Amino acid sequence: MSILPQKMYPIRSLHHVPKCRHPCLHAHVMSSSVTTSTKLRSNPNQQIIEPRLVTPPPLVKETSPPLLNDPSLQSTWTHRAWLASGCTTVFISLAKCIAGATNSHIGLQPMLAASLGYILADLGSGVYHWGIDNYGDPSTPIFGAQIEAFQGHHKWPWTITRRQFANNLHALARATTFVVLPIDLICNDAIVHAFVSVCSGCIMFSQQYHAWAHGTKSRLPPLVVALQDMGVLVSRSQHATHHRPPYNNNYCIVSGVWNEFLDKHRVFEALEMVLYFKLGVRPRSWSEPSSEWIEENATPAQVLVH
Repeated sequence: MSILPQKMYPIRSLHHVPKCRHPCLHAHVMSSSVTTSTKLRSNPNQQIIEPRLVTPPPLVKETSPPLLNDPSLQSTWTHRAWLASGCTTVFISLAKCIAGATNSHIGLQPMLAASLGYILADLGSGVYHWGIDNYGDPSTPIFGAQIEAFQGHHKWPWTITRRQFANNLHALARATTFVVLPIDLICNDAIVHAFVSVCSGCIMFSQQYHAWAHGTKSRLPPLVVALQDMGVLVSRSQHATHHRPPYNNNYCIVSGVWNEFLDKHRVFEALEMVLYFKLGVRPRSWSEPSSEWIEENATPAQVLVH
């Protein structure tokens, strides 16, 4: 996440408070301004740290959406290699879990650890999705490519259903490899591997669950539709809400089990407030949707039965 610098400014009057459509933020800023203005009378030279408010830069370049069989949607051998690597590390962790549980004659603890891994994977996908959607830009170190891709996805969401399997999963598979491989090498605990294998596996395949959430029911495998209807995988209707204004909810894309809780209790809004007042970083969700967020429908050249 890109962190904006802070500057020292003399205390300003109330009419200089930056405007924001978030009602809670406006109320807090007004309260803070009244409090600091009292201090100004006793010490006119007093300075305070004021967050630097910067309009988020454009994220989606003015380009045409990818066409069918566009190279950017195709899998390369590098993509396949990273996917194979990620799957291998997850399967090794799962095998160690099964072997350890069998040798130790335990079953309940690994099952509970696996359930916890599944639940936390959904939460992790939501936190990551929220951060990528709201902060940084294509120049952000490490995450820049993901930020640009997710913003492009908001404009052309149908492209995720055109991406080949390894193309869609290779980035998360690469991260999974670097995280899980050391655990495979140094740990033999069945309970630890139950958690690691399920959590990392769900995170690695979350982009495929995401793609299925954009698919039409008639084109999805019956098992996938059944799992979506049961709430095991994020449903199509639930994720569709994320792609409608104000674009600031339903971030979780594994099962979506956390979405109602996070949105009802405004957890991400609270985090946005903390980041704004502590670091001066304003999320994109506070701005009115621009052309970067408005969905464009696929053209006839891009819609073809595969």
